[in-house]
Parts: sequence; structure tokens; C-alpha cells
Amino acid sequence: MEPLSEAAGAALQDPRRHRRLVLVIVCVALFLDNMLYMVIVPIVPDYIAGMQKARRPTPGTEVSTLQLSTPASVSANRGNTSESPTAATENEDVKIGVLFASKAILQLLVNPLSGPFIDRMSYDVPLLIGLGVLFASTLLFAFAEDYATLFAARSLQGLGSAFADTSGIAMIADKYPEEPERSRALGVALAFISFGSLVAPPFGGFLYQFAGKHTPFLVLAAVSLLDALLLLVVAKPFSAATRARANLPVGTPIHRLMLDPYIAVVAGALTTCNIPLAFLEPTIATWMEHTMAASEWETGMAWLPAFVPHVLGVYLTVRLAARYPHLQWLYGALGLAVIGASSCVVPACRSFAPLVVSLCGLCFGIALVDTALLPTLAFLVDVRHVSVYGSVYAIADISYSVAYALGPIVAGHIVHSLGFAQLSLGMGLANLLYAPVLLLLRNVGLLRRSRSERDVLLEEPPQGLYDAVRLRERPVSDPDGAPRSPSGPFEECEDVYNNYYTRS
Repeated sequence: MEPLSEAAGAALQDPRRHRRLVLVIVCVALFLDNMLYMVIVPIVPDYIAGMQKARRPTPGTEVSTLQLSTPASVSANRGNTSESPTAATENEDVKIGVLFASKAILQLLVNPLSGPFIDRMSYDVPLLIGLGVLFASTLLFAFAEDYATLFAARSLQGLGSAFADTSGIAMIADKYPEEPERSRALGVALAFISFGSLVAPPFGGFLYQFAGKHTPFLVLAAVSLLDALLLLVVAKPFSAATRARANLPVGTPIHRLMLDPYIAVVAGALTTCNIPLAFLEPTIATWMEHTMAASEWETGMAWLPAFVPHVLGVYLTVRLAARYPHLQWLYGALGLAVIGASSCVVPACRSFAPLVVSLCGLCFGIALVDTALLPTLAFLVDVRHVSVYGSVYAIADISYSVAYALGPIVAGHIVHSLGFAQLSLGMGLANLLYAPVLLLLRNVGLLRRSRSERDVLLEEPPQGLYDAVRLRERPVSDPDGAPRSPSGPFEECEDVYNNYYTRS
């Protein structure tokens, strides 16, 4: 045991191995959160239908509270009630939509508070809090007996995600301060997010059918507990050294980051690119059944092949960013164009294979945008603000949450009032129109960091966790003749922005 303990201790002391372990912990946390987000997709509709049946049993028939109902039995039961089948279906659809959206809604409300909290407390403690809340949420899902408990569990997951997702991504940006390592590490995290989202529905449906409702949630609860224990061992968030290092700089307030025009452009792109995915997920299954008479197996498998092009998009963007780092804006713009074209093609598909190709294109474009722009947010904070990343990635999480809060609630109403084709074309057009906006970021990659304050205030080389105290854009003309940073498209509004920053 002693050699093993010594080897583990040596791994924790080596900075490179330590940050790889941190990357693994964060990736598992992101994987877990997205597994829990999507694992309920095959479970909740059938489960809610079973609870509806239990409350309105057929005369002379005993129905247990947790009886698993088939579509045929649900339809038969509806026929024996005074409520029409259409009204019952719409009522269930509304409940399911609100349940799915509640996570993103709470996440949207909490992120403006969790971002500054992460800036103040460092990244490891909020990540531990997030994992603890996700653990409680997963257990609550496992033993939920009614809709109110399911709603509470889903909302609690949003609270945990606001801490775990934001602090996890911020921790990666802090541990990998230089390119191309930062883009590569964030790309790995995005691959885990994609994998969790795509593998969760078949994972949940299989265990739900053959092992019961509790099993998938108990498995995920165990994973969250193990990840939290690993975080305690690796990061030691409550040690004196960690707490001392957490007191270095104070990050830029989140409202000031929101006023930064470059950050606003990136946040808008993240929202725009995720709207098609968020709006298609709750509506495409019904459209497939009506348009191409798709089976339940086909509706469930339509998204699974998209994992491959998503990972390919992440890999391609990371490689291109390593060779041409100043073209991140172009990779994002190409991604928006691919998303727009793929979304416009979806309504024209009349068979399973072309639809899968369109969805693959959609996920490929999202991978380009996310992989290019998430590192750009960290770089903007480095060169224009304080290198503390909690609030800026809270803004990114808000951007995602806007799309996923609206999707499950609004998408169905748009489809019923305007049609599925109009919804897809509108989302595609929005992405195509936003792509040229990223031209405003074309000079961001040419900005340079000023390391003078780092050299003065730090006595050791940067090792992450707030070691980059303040990184500023170089002045227009350096006395020593050093190269100056190029002017950006927002140059004329810089004086107004800086005056506001000073007055605040």
C-alpha cells in the first residue's frame, strides 16, 4: 500500500498530472449533469402518464401509484374519463414541457449570483457544492412519487448545474491559461457534455425498462458521490493553502462583463447556435411520427449518430485553433452557417437517413461555435478585465439557459400555431443572419497581454487558480517601441465603456 500511496502523492504534487486529474473531475461532473438532464427523456412521459392513470382509474380496477402504463392502456383509460383525449394529451404535454424547462429556468435565475460567488470562493468549493446538489437532486428523482417531487428534483438540478457547470468550465480555463492547451482542454469537456447528452436516453430507457425507475438515478447518484470524493482528495478545497490562494484578486463584476461589447457578441452567438437544438428536441419526435411514420426506435436513435460529427467538430476546431488562433471568430461564424443550413434542411427530409444527416450537420456546427468561442471568453477576460473566470462563464451558462428554458415551453406553441417547417426555417435564418456579426471579433485574437503586474505581484510562476492577477490590453503606443494592440470594431465606444467602468 505504501508504494501506491507514494505514487498517488507524487501525482498530486506534479502540476501537470494534478491539472489532468482536475480536468477528469470536471469532465465527469459535466458528463453527469448532462446525463441527468437527458436521462429523464424516455422515463418522464411514460411515468407522468402512469400517474395520470393512477388518479383516474377505470371503475372496478385497482391501479397502483407507480404502475407502468403503455400507450394503449393510457388511451383506454382516457376513454373512460370525462376528459377528452386531446385535452388529456395537451395537459400532459404542458406538464412535461414545464418540467423539462424548470432546470434551465432556475439555472438562468441563479447564474447571476453563482458567477460572483465562484469569483470570491475560487472554483473547487462551488464545484463541490454543485456535485452535492446534483447528488441530492438525483436521489430525489429516484424516489419521486408525484409530479411536484419531480418538479422539485428538476429545479434542484438547475441549482446544482449553476454551480457545477460554471465553476468546472472556469476551473479548466484557469488551470490551462495558455493556448492551444486551453482550447484542447475545453474541447475535451465539450466532448463529455455531448457524450452525456446523447448516451443518456438509451441508458435511461434500458435501465428503466429492465431494472426499474430507481436504477438509472441511483447509478448517477453514485457517480456524483465518487466524483465529489475525488475532488476532495485532489483539490483539497478546505486546506489552508487553498484558502490562502483563493484570496488573491477580485474578479470584474458580472454586470460590467455583460456591458463588454465583445463578450455580448459571444454570448449572443452561444444563445443563437443552441436555439435549434433546444427547440427541435421536444418537437422533432412528433413531427417524425406524422411526416415519415417513424417508429419509437427511430425517434430515439435520430440524435445518437450526431455524437460522431460533434466530436469531429471539436477536434477540427482545436487543431485549427492551434495553427491559426487568430481565426476563432471565423470558426464560430462557419459553425453558425452550418447550423443555419442544417436547420433549414430538416423540414425537407422525408425519410430517416436524410434527417440524421441534417442533425449531424447541426451538431457539427454547434461543436464549431462552442469550441471556438468558449476559449475566446476566457481570452477576453484575460486581456480586458481580471483573469477570474467565474462570472464570464456564468454569462455563457446564461446564454445556454435562455435557449433551453424557452425550447420545451415555446417550441410546441410555435409548431401548433405556425408549423414545424416555419419553426425550423426561422431558426436557420437567425443563425445565418448572426454569422456575419462575428466579424466584430476579427481583431480579438491579435490583442496582447500585459504581464507586468503578474511579474510584480507574484513570486512564483503561474499555476492556475487566480495566479493571473490582472491582464490588460497593451496601450496604443508603448514608450519602448513595443508592438501595440490593433484597434477593434468597437474602438469608438471604448471611451464611453471605460468612463462607465471608472465611475462604477
